Amino acid sequence: MKLVVAPPALAELHDAAAFYTLKAGVELGLALVAEFERTANLVLDNPLLGAVFRSKRRRYIFRRFPYSIIYQVTAEELRILAVAHHRRRPGYWAQRK
Repeated sequence: MKLVVAPPALAELHDAAAFYTLKAGVELGLALVAEFERTANLVLDNPLLGAVFRSKRRRYIFRRFPYSIIYQVTAEELRILAVAHHRRRPGYWAQRK
């Protein structure tokens, strides 16, 4: 199974890392990216690990940051649809495929 990160999800990760870098320093921005990578690899190894969330999608919560990855699993790939902040615009990503 291959991992695919949708361009909007990648942009959300970039924006969040830039925010933490600006507000608290490079170390925290890099820590967010590392947490994303850890989480993405974890669900890639165990696709059913995330809780079912909004129909055919799954959600896995970051350990250290107020973010979740929203992903969808098919036979061929695990597609990360969003890197969603827990309090900003809930469900904005719902139309993504």
